[in-house]
Amino acid sequence: MGSDEEVKPQFGDYQLEIYLAGLRGIKPDLPVDAAALETRAEAAMPPALLSYVQGGCGDEFTQRRNVEAFRDWGLVPRMLVDTSRRDLSIELFGMKLPHPLFMCPIGVAGICAQDGHGDLAIAEAARASGFPVTISTLGNDPIEKVGAVLGDGIGFFQLYTPKDRGLAESFVKRAENAGFKALIVTLDTWIPGWRPRDLSEANFPQLRGHVLENYFSDPNFRALLGKPPEEDRMAAVLTWTRIFGHAPTWNDLPWLRSITKLPIVLKGICHPDDARRAVDAGVDAIYCSNHGGRQANGGVAAIDMLPGVVEAAGNVPVLFDSGIRTGTDAVKALALGATAVGIGRPYIYGLALAGARGVIHVMRSILAEADLLMAVNGYPTLSDLRAAGINHGPRPFR
Repeated sequence: MGSDEEVKPQFGDYQLEIYLAGLRGIKPDLPVDAAALETRAEAAMPPALLSYVQGGCGDEFTQRRNVEAFRDWGLVPRMLVDTSRRDLSIELFGMKLPHPLFMCPIGVAGICAQDGHGDLAIAEAARASGFPVTISTLGNDPIEKVGAVLGDGIGFFQLYTPKDRGLAESFVKRAENAGFKALIVTLDTWIPGWRPRDLSEANFPQLRGHVLENYFSDPNFRALLGKPPEEDRMAAVLTWTRIFGHAPTWNDLPWLRSITKLPIVLKGICHPDDARRAVDAGVDAIYCSNHGGRQANGGVAAIDMLPGVVEAAGNVPVLFDSGIRTGTDAVKALALGATAVGIGRPYIYGLALAGARGVIHVMRSILAEADLLMAVNGYPTLSDLRAAGINHGPRPFR
């Protein structure tokens, strides 16, 4: 008779739940693979919103390359290893987390839910499932309301630094007071890139007054207005356009450190020299990302830049996103040294299809695939995964 420890549930057991439900004639009502998930979401989302979610910069080469480049990396399996129990836990920002997956910040998450409250839905999903969530500055519900729904779940706050420092400090303090655990500062989107899909539709959600509730609810922002947003929404939107785009520099880091006790994460670091300089400046984590290829075209795939950033970061944690669609992608990023891996579009598709339940299903599916891949390939822990090696290109591993 095995001990309780030996029968501890594993993340891959989600497939068993699905198969056992099948014995009762119940099939999943939500897709379990990335391609079908995207197809279903395309049919469910309004065309203009879908274009914004799926679109990228220029001819979208970098966006496509982000996804395709994962195929160039091959995991190296190890056999005769007992992987009946896996430990995918990580340490991050002083917390012990059961696995390395989290939800990326998505600025239009709020309007991707059918009721227009997607930020609350993903917070509910995070609280119910244990997946950390990163809430964007661009939200359809204010920070405080999202934090209340999140409860004892784990949330990070992503900051688009406005030109007005008083407003930036207010955002950060509000996030602290709402219980968020880290500040993720986005560096690569102080101005939108050239996005033909959105330009062709003359559609930019923020200019239509969407996902600006953190601004509209902030006393510092409201003080800049002649009339409150409730009385003159378009004037408030135009004020937002004038203060949104601060181009961050290294000189901003001491100020950022001075306004918060939260761990500071720099999102958008892709060059090893930038990673080294950030570490020297005392940041708490590096976030290797090229914004999914959405903002700058013509670049190298993010996954190909990850190894150099990890090496330069040394002992500082490295978060990663861009191009992750499956659990296999996530495992490859972890094999290359990422501490934690962010999921973006897939969970948004789940949100569009079924709200919080859809988010949880997508995140559990990706995690289950990752866990089962670890099991089959002989990696009981993330350390074992990294030690096994990963191969780039067509040549066999030696």
